[in-house]
Amino acid sequence: MSDTPVVTRFAPSPTGTLHIGGARTALFNWLYARGRGGRFLLRIEDTDRARSTPEATEAIFRGLKWLGLDWDDEPVSQASRAARHVEVARALLDSGHAYKCFATQEEIAAFREAARAEGRSTLFRSPWRDADPASHPDGPYVIRLKAPREGETVIEDAVQGRVVWRNDQLDDMICLRSDGSPTYMLAVVVDDHDMGVTHVIRGDDHLANAARQTLIYRALGWEVPVWAHIPLIHGPDGKKLSKRHGATGVEEFQKMGYPAAGMRNYLARLGWSHGDDEFFTDEQAKEWFDLSGIGRAPARFDFKKLENICGRHIAIADDAALVAEIDEYLAATGQPPLTRTQKEGLLRAMYCLKDRARTFPELLDKAHFVLASRPIGIDEKAQRSLDDVSRGILNELTPQLQNASWDRDTLEAVVAGVAQAHGLKLGKIAQPLRAALAGRTVSPSVFDMMLVLGREETLARLKDVRG
Repeated sequence: MSDTPVVTRFAPSPTGTLHIGGARTALFNWLYARGRGGRFLLRIEDTDRARSTPEATEAIFRGLKWLGLDWDDEPVSQASRAARHVEVARALLDSGHAYKCFATQEEIAAFREAARAEGRSTLFRSPWRDADPASHPDGPYVIRLKAPREGETVIEDAVQGRVVWRNDQLDDMICLRSDGSPTYMLAVVVDDHDMGVTHVIRGDDHLANAARQTLIYRALGWEVPVWAHIPLIHGPDGKKLSKRHGATGVEEFQKMGYPAAGMRNYLARLGWSHGDDEFFTDEQAKEWFDLSGIGRAPARFDFKKLENICGRHIAIADDAALVAEIDEYLAATGQPPLTRTQKEGLLRAMYCLKDRARTFPELLDKAHFVLASRPIGIDEKAQRSLDDVSRGILNELTPQLQNASWDRDTLEAVVAGVAQAHGLKLGKIAQPLRAALAGRTVSPSVFDMMLVLGREETLARLKDVRG
């Protein structure tokens, strides 16, 4: 299969939001295909009509789009391909690789009960497997695959290694139900074959399915794809990731303000490694990602590591792209959008905001000084640094700032000169200045704020607190 262009797929069931485990599976498929000039396809496995909803399908699309995982071609609906699945089930029947089974649910249940009582295997062995078609009753039936009963079914998994099943432990699975509807197991094989999927990269909870699906491929004379079953994601306590660990849905992470690039980087590192590299770009991930780098043990989700990686991605991000993503974050959380003036201010301020912010809420908190409009609300703690003496010093500072060149060195020299004149350290003036400009005791440097705000706004804010 080495000469065949790589085609991977992500095939979620639309029964809820996009889980973080599903997102990582999608990412692995995306990276593998994109790094090899291949195609990444999307299939919605919506055959469970009772549980599948259009809202869940939309949520999956939104989650993938937020993560930046673009797919090729239109998404395929598995349910819409039922006629093709039925056609293949009939072809298996015609070729002698499948048979009609007329056993009722009651008969199967009675068989299993008797087997349990006698200590035998409860694997159902249909009496119709080799029955003469002339003996077939005129009643409902299922189509079962005529699976081999001797020997072994072996898959060489790119992650799990060689996995062997004894054929006498595999049942004759149902391909077509008595109501004429295809089963999931058959539908997956037909869809993957028809979509040209070369590599099936999915959670290791599907490992047992691979053996049974391999039997369908062989019965149809189709080439079996490369299997790669990746371990599940666990919480920090080593148990399967669930709601008790906090956020589990991709959209929850967007609403918490994590940047998509940081999320991609962290998810890629969750169960896969490239040497000791923790922090990398999309281009590096596409170049490096390989199935051999995926471990067999479950990965543990670590929020602190996620925040650290996200902070590093915010620090290197393009400023305009960050402002655009913050806008999307605000929309996702139902907050008012930034005004044009706020966006311009945020863009000017980004150089002094993004180095220490790990999430968008942190960054916006640091950006408060440029997003707020006059008169600036001053919190109680900051108010304490604005006593009469401090206000007097700010009064003295204002005319000197009016005529100063508006660059960092000059501003620092002017403020330092006023401090010296009063026998004070620079910090003693910086605090009331910070209170006047940001209304808080914690903010970027006062000189960065003055440069971002500009002369006119800085002087106006100083005037506001001087009374």
